[in-house]
Formats: sequence, structure tokens, C-alpha cells
Amino acid sequence: MARQQKTTKTPKAIASTQSLSSFVKSICDVMRRSNCASALQYVPELTWILFLRILDAQEAKAREEAEVLGTNFTPVLNSPYRWQDWAAPFSEKPEHPKTVEGKPFGWKRQELFAAGDGKLFDFINKELLPYLHSLDVDPQTGLPNPAASRKQRIMGRTMTAVERVRVDSEANLRDILDKVHEINIDHVDDQHFFTLSQVYEDLLLKMGEKNSDGGQFFTPREVIRAMVHTVKPQLGQTVYDPCCGTGGFLAIAYEHIARQLGQSPTSTDLDTLKHDTFFGREKENLVFPIALANLVLHGIDQPNLWHGNSLTRRATYAGLFEQAPKQFDVILTNPPFGGKEGKDAQKNFAYESSATQVLFVQDILAELAPNGTCAIVLDEGLLFRTNESAFVETKRKLVDECDLWAILSLPGGVFSTAGAGVKTNLLFFTKGKKTKKIWYYDLSHVKVGKKTPLTLAHFGFAPDGSVLPDAQLPNILTADWQADEANAGKSFPSYARMLRYHGSVKGNSRYSWTVDFADRRANAREAMQPLLDEAASIKATVVDLKEQLKHLKKDKANKAKLDAVSDQIVEKEKAAKELENKAADIDAAVFDLKAVNPHAVVEMDTRTPQQIIDNIAEQGNIVAKALARLNKLMAASARAK
Repeated sequence: MARQQKTTKTPKAIASTQSLSSFVKSICDVMRRSNCASALQYVPELTWILFLRILDAQEAKAREEAEVLGTNFTPVLNSPYRWQDWAAPFSEKPEHPKTVEGKPFGWKRQELFAAGDGKLFDFINKELLPYLHSLDVDPQTGLPNPAASRKQRIMGRTMTAVERVRVDSEANLRDILDKVHEINIDHVDDQHFFTLSQVYEDLLLKMGEKNSDGGQFFTPREVIRAMVHTVKPQLGQTVYDPCCGTGGFLAIAYEHIARQLGQSPTSTDLDTLKHDTFFGREKENLVFPIALANLVLHGIDQPNLWHGNSLTRRATYAGLFEQAPKQFDVILTNPPFGGKEGKDAQKNFAYESSATQVLFVQDILAELAPNGTCAIVLDEGLLFRTNESAFVETKRKLVDECDLWAILSLPGGVFSTAGAGVKTNLLFFTKGKKTKKIWYYDLSHVKVGKKTPLTLAHFGFAPDGSVLPDAQLPNILTADWQADEANAGKSFPSYARMLRYHGSVKGNSRYSWTVDFADRRANAREAMQPLLDEAASIKATVVDLKEQLKHLKKDKANKAKLDAVSDQIVEKEKAAKELENKAADIDAAVFDLKAVNPHAVVEMDTRTPQQIIDNIAEQGNIVAKALARLNKLMAASARAK
């Protein structure tokens, strides 16, 4: 008689997001002892397992809806490759769920278990994965499968990075499958809001933790939410991320728009939202399928993602990006900092640079539609660097083509949990008008750590994206402002309030100020003009001297006279060049966009050197007296013994 797996008990309800998080952690613990030590190993492994589980639930729901409507239903996967066949727990009890063919859930898994150790691995590695890969690419030709539906192509592409099971124990794999199967809406307390995307958010957070090597793909979700709430994407707009990583910006933008649609959106609105709104590009082979899975789990069942290098435009896979427009209404992104691009990428841009973020800014300016708005995370180096032409000219193009209406300086520790200590800023700009004024908001004084993370309240937002009233803002933001007697009774200009009404409300505080950029450029031109005029005058003199030198050579003048005129030319050309360089430095300084708070209170030590010396001596006396008392106590203790 064939062996039978131990049947699992009916799982308890997952009653809160905390218990859900603990449940996911228990799955990750099993993976960590099964050849998946780090998040960068177990997140991709759990991704494809969880993805197949969710697809099976979605397919079951779609089949039920088709039966109610009397329409045909075509499944993405066929037996025995469905989760319900090979992964679900098996039971012979009459109430155990059955497939449409009448077989009990887990029948294939039970067959493999009865056949002996290693058979489950053989099935997954030699049958299941090749079948899933073939949904996207025909194994015979190596070309896209012409018979595949869009959903099958997404499924196949999501599985491209999975070559074999990484978990090294069948017992552990069965344990993982059982736990993942429990993540079901039927086992979640109805009183608590639940989406399976919450499971995935926990996984991606782990992937973004320090020392996991995944931080480069992860932007803190509260930063993303603040950017999305500020830009406020609407249904009917296209939303794009040129370096989408795990898809966080697109997923949260989807949540934002879905919330606006309310509880009963029309089928047309849902179709537009899920199919025609969100677009992204991603370069990394490991991360692209994770992004696909993340967006599907959030509800975007047909993600428009392009796999390849956005800067070289070399596509690894472009099959899901065919309906993408040339330009986009909203761009939300966090381009990589510190990367080095080769000539194949640089040649595509007017201002060549090896700095990845410089090229991405130029790329975004080209892909942002007229009147479109961008919110972008940029390192502080890009803002203040004026010693390289590509940096200056890229920023010049930005302020000439767009209204750069706000720059927010983030605390230094925001990205530290993701393994990056780079100082960052958020920039907001709208294409179509030159920049006249830039409103700055400084959050750099906020201390951020693992136990004190940055929250939406620090930005002045409630979780639903509404603006918080002053009374609910964190004390750290309001204390100094309220203590300023000159501003007593005035409304605190929070980031959210200022950005929500940036077109009509102007205001400054201890942490905010406005830079008249048009005035700064005008002042620079005024300072540059005398230098340029003098350089032009010298160049005119050089023209005359060169003409004089030409005649002297023709008349065969003596060498001393020729040398004297030649020296004058060299000296004056040098002087003109120096004047032009000074003018260029004044011009470049205009494009130092770093947030430097003019209201910052700087504590200065006004003591004289002698006072400092006296203080050191006084502190030394205090230490000496304390040590003497300690020695007496120790001596007394020794005598007592």
C-alpha cells in the first residue's frame, strides 16, 4: 500500500497583519535552514512558490465567475502543473477540495511522495519548470511562444530566473508548501483588511535590509507613499518608472488610484487601471521576475514591464511593453546612485557622463510628457556638483524645460537600513515651464533609525494621503516653529500642505524656504557680463595682434619683434580664458541646488582659549576627586575582608 502524507489540521485564522508577518517569518525560517541563508536567496525562491499559489486562487475565482456568467474559461495552467495538483496538501477525507476533474487536491503530490524521496524535486526541476518556461518561450525555436496568452507570457517570464529548486530538502519543501497553502483569504479574520500583497511587502522589506545586498532594489515604502501622495496620479494618466526594481513605486501608485475609485469601480475603470496605466523598465535578471510577481500580487494582473538596460535601450525581453506610449504623464523613480555607465549608454545622451543618475535624469526629461510631473530620489552629489559639464548642463536642461517646484532634503539615515548611507533628496518638477522659484523643505534634522523610522506623518500626510492638521504633526517638526514668538499663531507649513498647494501658497518656516531661481540666474548674468565683455575686448585685441604678426612675418621682420608680438598674443589669450572661466564658474554656481537651510541655528563656542583651558583643568579636578573617592572605597573594602 502506498505511503500517505500526514494530513494537516485546519489552520487557525490569521487575525492581524502582525500575525501574518509572523506567519511569513516562519516560512522564511524554514528556507533559511534549507540552503537559502539570506533574503537575496529566499525571497526569489518564495516568490515563485507564492506566485503559483496566488495564481491558483485567482484561476479558481475566475472559473467560478465564468460559470455564473455562462462564459468559457481558459486556464493559464493545465493539470498536473497547477498548484492544486502538485503542491496543495493531500487528504482522502470526503470534504477535501476536488479539482474540476474530480481528483482530490494534492493528488500529484501524493503520487510523488509515494514514489520515494527525490521524486518531488525531479517533477519540479524536469517537468514543471520546463513547462512554465515554455509558456513564454518555445523551447524548440527559442522564440516567443505564438500560442501563449498575455497572462501565460507573464507567468513564463516570472519563472525565467528559476532554473531549479533551491531548497535542499524535500521534507522542508513540503513544509513550505503547506505553510504557503495556508495563506488564504478564508483563513484571515474578516475584521482585518488583508491583501496578499502584504505578504510580499514583508519579503521585500527583508530584501532591503542592511547587509542583505538587496538594498539597491528597495526604496523605503513611506518615502514612496509620500512621493505618490504628493504627485497624486489619476485614472487616465500613465505612470512610469524607468528603473523600477521590485516595482514599489508602481504598486503604491496603483493602491493610491484604486483608493480614489472607491468600493465599486466600473469594469472599464478597472480595465484601464490594471492594463493601461503602469509601465516600467528593469535591468537586473534577478529582480525583473520579482517585480512582475509583486505587481500581480498587488492586483495589476497584466504588468507592462520591459526587461533590459534603460540607458542603452538594449532589451532582454520587450514582449510585455508593446503598448507603452513614447512619453508618460507621471514618472516616479529612484535611479541608482554611484553607478558607472560605458560609452554604449553615454552616446545616447547629449551630455555624456559615466554617472548613472545623470543619464537617468536626461532620460526622464525625454520621456516625461508635456505637463507631466516627476518625483525622483536623487543623491546630494548630483545637486551640488558643478565641476563637471554633464552635471551642470543636465541641471540646466532640467530647470529650462521644467518647473522644479520643490526639493526636500531627507534625513541621512533613511536609506541606511538598505545598506546605503548616501544623503538623498526628493525633487518634484512639471514639464512645460521654466523654473522660477524652488521651495525647499528640510527634514535632515530628523533622527532616523531602525526603531525610529521615517513615517508619513513626518511628511504631513495621513495614511490615506490626506493632509494632517497641525495638531497631529510630529513634535519634532513643530516644536521650534511654535516656539518662535515672531510666528506665533501662524499655521505650520508642513511639507504636505505646501506641496499640495505649491502653485498658490508660499511660505517659509524654520525648516522651509524659497529660492528665487530666476533672480539668482539674473544676478549671475549681471556678475558675468563685465567679465565676458572684458574677455571679448581682449579677444578683439588678439585678432589685431594676429593680423600684425601676419604682416611682420610677410615683411620678414626681426625675430625679437616677432617673439614680442607672439608673447602678447599668448598672454592675452590666457587672460581672456581666465576671465571666461571665472564667468563660467559664476554660471555653474547657479546650478548648485543643494538644500542649505538659511534658518538653521548654528551653536558657536564663544569661549576664549584660556577659558577652554580652565574648563579642561576643572573637569580634570572633578575626575581626580572621583578616582580618589573610589580608591578609598576599594581600600576600605579590602580591609573589611
